[in-house]
Amino acid sequence: MDFNCLKHQEKTNRRLEESGVILYAPSTCYIDPEVTVGAGTKILPNTVILGNTVIGKDCIIGPNTVIEDSTIGNHNEILSSHLTKAMVENNVKIGPFSYLRPNAHIKNNAKIGNFCEIKNAVIGEGTKASHLTYIGDADVGKNCNFGCGTVVVNYNGKEKFRSQIGDHAFIGCNTNLVSPVIVGDFGYTAAGSTITQNVPDGALAIARAKQENKQGWVTRKGYLDK
Repeated sequence: MDFNCLKHQEKTNRRLEESGVILYAPSTCYIDPEVTVGAGTKILPNTVILGNTVIGKDCIIGPNTVIEDSTIGNHNEILSSHLTKAMVENNVKIGPFSYLRPNAHIKNNAKIGNFCEIKNAVIGEGTKASHLTYIGDADVGKNCNFGCGTVVVNYNGKEKFRSQIGDHAFIGCNTNLVSPVIVGDFGYTAAGSTITQNVPDGALAIARAKQENKQGWVTRKGYLDK
């Protein structure tokens, strides 16, 4: 055990607590000395904050969270997530189990929910990606909604491309946006669509095979006899 490291951490913890930061189970956390945290912020157990990270006031950070070289505004909640070189504005909820990679910029009042990954993308004010979504290399407007299982398909194996999504867009569950595409303001995509062309303002894009029901197929295959 490196007792010098422990002494430095105790000194950092004391400095933060004296400035109004609330540390829960501080012995389970590691915070670099250069980290800045605003008054009223609560840091929960098993949290690691590294590098040139700045966290605003009245946030809830953790538990089980890693933040590195990131800027976090005020009144944010970051639960069981990993942030690297990201920017989070104010009144944002992140996690659990989200991953914000470099150049992720989450604007005011947005929500990035469980099992979401954001990379080199701007997420507009009030936009929600609540679960199981990947948004990479994209500019997303305000008050959009991403359905469960949405993927921004930004890489073709050789090059990466960027997509744009306008304000108030609604991206249906299990949509693939094959970059580069533009979804206009109030643009909608039907669930299960693979979008390869631009979606005009206010349009609904449907890009999936038409359902066909084969009557009696189960009986003909003999599955009912098993």
